Amino acid sequence: MAAALVLLIPFLFPSLFTPLSHALPSPERQRADLWMPLAPQRLKHCDRSDRISSLPEKSQGYIQVFLDGGLNQQRMGICDAVAVAKILNATLIIPHLEVNPVWQDSSTFMDIFDVDHFINVLKDDISIVKELPDEYFWSTREYYATAIRATRVKTAPVHASAHWYLENVLPVLQSYGIAAIAPFSHRLAFDNMPEDIQRLRCKVNFQALSFVPHIRSLGDALVSRLRSSPSTSEVDRTNYIRKVGDSKDKQGTGKFVVLHLRFDKVYGGEARISTLRSLFPLMEDKKSLASSEERAEIKGKASLLAAVDYYVSMHSDIFISASPGNMHNAVVGHRTYENKKTIRPNMALLGQLFLNKTLIWPEFQNAVVEGHKSRQGQLRLRKPEQSIYTYPAPDCMCNA
Repeated sequence: MAAALVLLIPFLFPSLFTPLSHALPSPERQRADLWMPLAPQRLKHCDRSDRISSLPEKSQGYIQVFLDGGLNQQRMGICDAVAVAKILNATLIIPHLEVNPVWQDSSTFMDIFDVDHFINVLKDDISIVKELPDEYFWSTREYYATAIRATRVKTAPVHASAHWYLENVLPVLQSYGIAAIAPFSHRLAFDNMPEDIQRLRCKVNFQALSFVPHIRSLGDALVSRLRSSPSTSEVDRTNYIRKVGDSKDKQGTGKFVVLHLRFDKVYGGEARISTLRSLFPLMEDKKSLASSEERAEIKGKASLLAAVDYYVSMHSDIFISASPGNMHNAVVGHRTYENKKTIRPNMALLGQLFLNKTLIWPEFQNAVVEGHKSRQGQLRLRKPEQSIYTYPAPDCMCNA
């Protein structure tokens, strides 16, 4: 599981790393530049609601999808499922999230996302039902696992076109009233899609998918603590968490960075970042920020843990991802949509710098800063075959 950490980096925060601070000129100016929000860009987020959406007079039937992978792969699958339902003029049954074979998390859509908000935001685009209608009670994951079924579609190619669904899934709907598509991850193309379908995918991802209240509440609590003064000892930290948690003023004024790293047990555990913790005393994670009572609500639930990471990442002043993957792609795309500062480490440059043993600190620091000036959230237009969820411009955005 990828964890969201707060990492205060010495070349960006010289006063926090005393041995190096003397080498950096004008630290106040550097901090001011770092925390400066991104300037408005030529495109901005919008719902592209220039056309009025309307539901079809009659639904062609019910669409079921079974989504595997982690939270953010499932998130993209949900967006695609809505788009496919729109393409087919079908009613979407709330997607079924498979149990992840690695994390063994059985969290459902309703455990993670605010289902009423989801349905309400999309009410003018497609029909959505929370559960199987009574006449299709038999259409379950277990039913499709035991034999070949006429209502299951399992041949959807990766990045299938809208035409493929009309040719192959619509007849199943018309014959049986229901079609269950599995597998479904990455089963809808990003290119050559009608504009209204692209706009709808954006609407689902950036507006309709909101986490359940207790995830948002915990995320807000962590953000508030990150923006307030940290404590050092365990006793002080526990008292501090309780004090901030009980405070009516939930919004601090400090700044914080989220660094996305993979360090859970599967990736090496605490040993992988022990050196970082010794170097950066203000580095935090969910365990250090949340009380045991708060952590109990999400313990052992990889999808809920990832949801908290996502929420805090979206509310950080700066996001840095050192672990490319679905979490990285989802957060970077969402922050691009919101025009929030997001630093993409230049791995090729950093690799060369780390191997160069002749550099002194000012040279290293200057090379890092200069090499990342154009990697802080500036818009990158989506290229053919790239994901609309990672590169939301221009499909999801309007002229500023």
